[in-house]
Amino acid sequence: MPDDRLVIAIDGPSGSGKSTTARAVARRLGLSYLDTGAMYRAVAVAFLDAGVSPDDTAAVIEATTSADIELSLDPDERWVRVNGRDVTAEIREPRTAQNVSAVSTIPECRADMVRRQRALMDSDPRGCVAEGRDITTVVYPDADLRILLTASPEARLRRRAGDMAGKITEDQLRDQVLRRDRDDSTLVDFQTAADGVQLLDTSDMTLAEVVDAITDLAEESRP
Repeated sequence: MPDDRLVIAIDGPSGSGKSTTARAVARRLGLSYLDTGAMYRAVAVAFLDAGVSPDDTAAVIEATTSADIELSLDPDERWVRVNGRDVTAEIREPRTAQNVSAVSTIPECRADMVRRQRALMDSDPRGCVAEGRDITTVVYPDADLRILLTASPEARLRRRAGDMAGKITEDQLRDQVLRRDRDDSTLVDFQTAADGVQLLDTSDMTLAEVVDAITDLAEESRP
């Protein structure tokens, strides 16, 4: 790997601003961008399309480990394919969000995703900004900069509501943000900063302020 390669890992609960922030930071620093959540969502689409029940653990594991997942690492060009099919729009639909925990809460599925994510993060010689569950502790604990974004539940619900632009009900919104956090926390502690992880509360910060703060930290942490 080049000596000046820079890897930034960003973790945090749903609605904390991980995706928007990571993409903006990658764009500013000229790095690739990895949305690890898109990989889990792609697998959810795959097993739902195959008629697999989210309660059938063995079948979900098989769908995960056999899935051919491709996704763009360009922060300005977002697309996701699973088993050769474009699912870029479908992974954002409520049906997918409601079933993605069937993948993320199974240890065998997480292990397979971690292996793939690490390989993707290592694929760009310039470096990568990656965001998602356990990215700072399990996927890439040796990243040059590790950040845990947090925000109040109210701020997270407000942001996710803005992202969905009225496409889901209030109950579905709470399910996506709060229930998913509760489910994923059975396997991953993503709300407590591990040793060496920078904690950044974004509740009262604009996106520009968050990006500026992370960019400054990134420059300080460059190899």
